[in-house]
Amino acid sequence: MSSSLITGIVVASLPLVALIAVHLWHRYRINHSTAGAQPMTTAPQGRTVIHRDDHILSRRDMSDNALKVLYRLKDAGYEAYLVGGCVRDLLLGEHPKDFDVATEATPEEVHELFRNSRLIGRRFKLVHVRFGREIIEVATFRAGHDSQNNAQHGHQDDSGRILRDNVYGTVEEDALRRDFTVNALYYSVRDFSIHDHANGVEDLDNRTLRLIGDPEARYREDPVRMLRAVRFAAKLGFTMAEETEEPICRLAPLLGDIPAARLFEEVLKLLLGGRGEETFKLLREFNLFTPLFPATQRLLERGGDQAELCEELIIAALRNTDKRIKKGKSVTPAFIYAAMLWHPLQVRIAQLRDEGLPPIPALHQAAQDVVQQQVQATSIPRRFSGPMREIWELQFRLPRRFGRRAEQLVEHPRFRAAYDFLLMREASGEQLDQLGDWWTRYQEEDDEGRAALVKDLGGQRPKRKRKRSRKPRSADNG
Repeated sequence: MSSSLITGIVVASLPLVALIAVHLWHRYRINHSTAGAQPMTTAPQGRTVIHRDDHILSRRDMSDNALKVLYRLKDAGYEAYLVGGCVRDLLLGEHPKDFDVATEATPEEVHELFRNSRLIGRRFKLVHVRFGREIIEVATFRAGHDSQNNAQHGHQDDSGRILRDNVYGTVEEDALRRDFTVNALYYSVRDFSIHDHANGVEDLDNRTLRLIGDPEARYREDPVRMLRAVRFAAKLGFTMAEETEEPICRLAPLLGDIPAARLFEEVLKLLLGGRGEETFKLLREFNLFTPLFPATQRLLERGGDQAELCEELIIAALRNTDKRIKKGKSVTPAFIYAAMLWHPLQVRIAQLRDEGLPPIPALHQAAQDVVQQQVQATSIPRRFSGPMREIWELQFRLPRRFGRRAEQLVEHPRFRAAYDFLLMREASGEQLDQLGDWWTRYQEEDDEGRAALVKDLGGQRPKRKRKRSRKPRSADNG
């Protein structure tokens, strides 16, 4: 029986957590072999080629549409690979959400090959190939910025940040331009091999997140890499290499130069990726929370009861979001942003009330002030800021349950989100006189039971001041 057939039988019988161990055993066996053909080779540039019989990746686990893109590029004579996170996750026994392709073809050449594609980006030009609801992102191999001939295609500012990155190169140059070693893994459909350019498989085995190149220089090129380091560490459960984490706290303020729209997209990846609670703790540990939510960070630094309530609410909201994601339920950024900014909103409302503004106008003005301040750090599209404001407003309407108000509130399109938010406020320690429990019972009762619950509130209803009726003036006195 051949060694490859034995390998196949062994791999098929092992749980996913052991597959990477089998793969690494093959690497050891091949590296220490002294006779016969060498199925794994090392290129002069340090690239390790892991052949088909010596890794666990299978096309059955890959996107059919991504494979279509790879094969069409190959048939057109272009070098092309699956790259990055999808290869990394497959080696870890997980199913990737996205499949990205890297190729030597320029964006314009890729666009010509696929009628169902469109060119996107100016700073970093890409091609999106659409197959129904799935999008395969195709990027051209990038090179460094050190050539004078690259001035019009790539540009860095005085601090080292990349402002334009359309300098094309070879696959080896592209690998060294990638951020982390575990993302510099390339899968080829020519011979079904994996090309490891930076000892990424070894770091996968050690569960280590390591930046390629000099960390400080790489963070200055693109400060968002600091956020990516935190996100991958939380998502994969990896430990950052010492040299990778050391500069982050010092360089965190560089995120202040990143466009607010781009940081909003990064916040979604950070907090809506299923590891929000752990990510939040790492963001605070590495001073990365401050440039994302400055008003919230100032409140947390102030300390005291409100800071404690603020942190507990954020953790409760992220924990709830993580659970929903694991169950395949929908989540919205509006809910997370509502939690992040709820206590800064309370601080601003109190300031406006002290200035003499009535409750409702104070709420509306405070919401506007808090949102305007936040969008200087991370933008909030209106499709999310609107629902966020409604969740806030309903927190002030939910205590008012008399008459038909409770019935009307239940019909509000944001009621469920506002109710969940109310429960989280109580869970974080806010004293709300068991308001959440009342609304829970109200939703469980029939019409008669609901009417009884409202009637029981009769003694709690605030009295209205009665207006004195004015006597009509007589005709005699004009």
